[in-house]
Amino acid sequence: MSQPNLTPKQMKILTMIRDSRLSRGYSPTMQELGDAIGVSKVTVFEHVEALIKKGCLVRDKNKARSLELSPDLELPDEQRNSRIPLVGSIAAGSPIEAVETREHLDLEAIFAPPGSRNTSKFVLKVRGDSMIDCHIADGDYVICEQRNAARAGEIVVALVDNDEATLKYYRPQRDGTVHLEPANDNYEPIVVRKDQLQIQGVCIGVVRAY
Repeated sequence: MSQPNLTPKQMKILTMIRDSRLSRGYSPTMQELGDAIGVSKVTVFEHVEALIKKGCLVRDKNKARSLELSPDLELPDEQRNSRIPLVGSIAAGSPIEAVETREHLDLEAIFAPPGSRNTSKFVLKVRGDSMIDCHIADGDYVICEQRNAARAGEIVVALVDNDEATLKYYRPQRDGTVHLEPANDNYEPIVVRKDQLQIQGVCIGVVRAY
């Protein structure tokens, strides 16, 4: 869609919502948005309603923290297919807290050929060696497709207990648990209940710099 007429505060709101969904899997609260742009919750709500009417935001009224950018919206820092958001680091050892950054990685020739869009992809830098046997090493960049579900055997970005992210094979079990399985015999699988787990993305590629 063409860039709508937005105020600086509205652009800030959109950017915060996008970045939060990439790094945490859910949108900020109205209070968090208000604190960030220096206005009240009521004013934020008015901005959000205006952005929904402009077609920039969509939400599920029956679900908290469900605000997300319209699939057709392209923010100014996304107007090159080669610029994929680098949203932080991901543990490939023990889980660590995901950290948001505002960098980008240019991967046009590999993951965003001409005519494609990159609004559903993001990049994480790997920390640790638990996925070394599938050729994902410490310091590599994993290219991920943003998803909230995965198939058995896929390598996922998994958020454990809402604050710890890790990169592992996704192995759902018949007893209702999920094994987050490493690719290194020195590590044990992380066993969690499904209600403790949020899938944030699926690994679709790896980039390594020498």
